[in-house]
Amino acid sequence: MILTEDEKAEIAAHTNRYNELKAAGQDQAPRALPPPTARDGAPIAAQSIIRREIIPGGWYWTTRLERGDTLRIINSSGKSAVSLLAWNSADPSERLNHADTIKVQWAARLQKGRVLLSDMGRALLSITEDTSFAHDAVVGGSTAATNEIRYGQGNFRNTRDNFILAAGKLGLDRRDVNPCVTFFAPTSIDGQGKFFWRSEKRHKGDFVDLRAEMDLLVALSNCPHPLDPAPDYAEESVKAIRYRCPAPAADDLCRTASAESKRAFENNAAYYGRAWKEAAQ
Repeated sequence: MILTEDEKAEIAAHTNRYNELKAAGQDQAPRALPPPTARDGAPIAAQSIIRREIIPGGWYWTTRLERGDTLRIINSSGKSAVSLLAWNSADPSERLNHADTIKVQWAARLQKGRVLLSDMGRALLSITEDTSFAHDAVVGGSTAATNEIRYGQGNFRNTRDNFILAAGKLGLDRRDVNPCVTFFAPTSIDGQGKFFWRSEKRHKGDFVDLRAEMDLLVALSNCPHPLDPAPDYAEESVKAIRYRCPAPAADDLCRTASAESKRAFENNAAYYGRAWKEAAQ
């Protein structure tokens, strides 16, 4: 293929920009991330609570989050796993991208200080509190097939079907259901590259706080993880609390933890800057 001069110039510009970003990332050491939040820490002020919800075992829940809202998910029994999908409510074609969340931040472990990224390179959710650091961003949620392998034949609800139903309630459809992340799913990888489960990492009362960095549509599914070795299908409920949190400080951990997270928030600022300018016109 023969390129035109304009095409060559465009490729050169993209290459230069890539090298600039790579150099900037290598020159800046990431901030050290803090230890897990204490399970009796980070109380929520009663006046800031917008909504409380209980999600029964095997079921799902949908909600909208405004930028600045925080969603706390509580593993009430210590036996549950909660899968999440999120979409930009203004343009649901922009959605959670679990692969970019991992590779952009150079870490497969979700924990306090990390962000969940969209497929447009923007920050959807920040993990502002986290008691366990025991979450899965690789394996994904359960399906009818994985449930049958684990529990045999029966009417066992699964995350894939829950998300299809949730998408319909949000005005979306099955093509909008993409790979998820799952909280309270302590998966690890051994020296041979095989996944294994660390039951000792889950505790009753564990919680994670997710701060919305964009206006979002969110779906949660409370189904057992496909790697959970428990012989019985867990039907324990989880709690969700939506509340309004203070505006982030200039040195907010999630926004400044690494050069990569800073760029994600720069992308957010550029996105909303354009939106505000267009609205003003």
